[in-house]
Amino acid sequence: MVVESDGLLDESSLIAAPLPQEAVRVRLDQPRADDLADLVFLANNKTVAANLAAMPHPFKLEDGRSLIARAAQHRENYALFAIRLKSTGRLIGVAKYAPVDTDGPVHVGYWLGEPFWGQGLATEAVHAMVDHAFTHNDIEELQGSCRVTNPASRRVLVKSGFQYRDQGMIRSVGAGGSVPIERYTLERGVWKSLKGWGQGQ
Repeated sequence: MVVESDGLLDESSLIAAPLPQEAVRVRLDQPRADDLADLVFLANNKTVAANLAAMPHPFKLEDGRSLIARAAQHRENYALFAIRLKSTGRLIGVAKYAPVDTDGPVHVGYWLGEPFWGQGLATEAVHAMVDHAFTHNDIEELQGSCRVTNPASRRVLVKSGFQYRDQGMIRSVGAGGSVPIERYTLERGVWKSLKGWGQGQ
């Protein structure tokens, strides 16, 4: 899944940051029925959809209900979270990890509503999601991708410990066709090292 923009950062910030024990300003939990209005309002954005693989545009009420229902499913190596501001509990985006194919690699993806771009919140959410994926599953490697035209998402992946692998193409429903992407990977061993740095080890 292609990830969404987290705002513009300096090129000098392209260094993997230690992963925090928990996010400071956001939390991840299950999306609920009472999130539907915020979910549809934020997701019904052409720019958001064009940076993702499977999000439709327009994003309608039935799309929001379907997403909330999928979040309640229990599958191996799968989780779909609401990204919330800790201060208010408001849904500001969605984060997910899942195998694209049965027994295939586990991919991470996320998006934030446009009002919340450029504040570092997506990086915190990705850190928390990576922690969850490796802590609660036997996953040995996570994969992520971003459109080549989305440098902010590239920086989020790199700051979360992901390492560049290669380029390819992916079909984006929101973009209306195939788009070029960069693919990244994060191995469990690298994640453990980053967690160690965060603890001063």
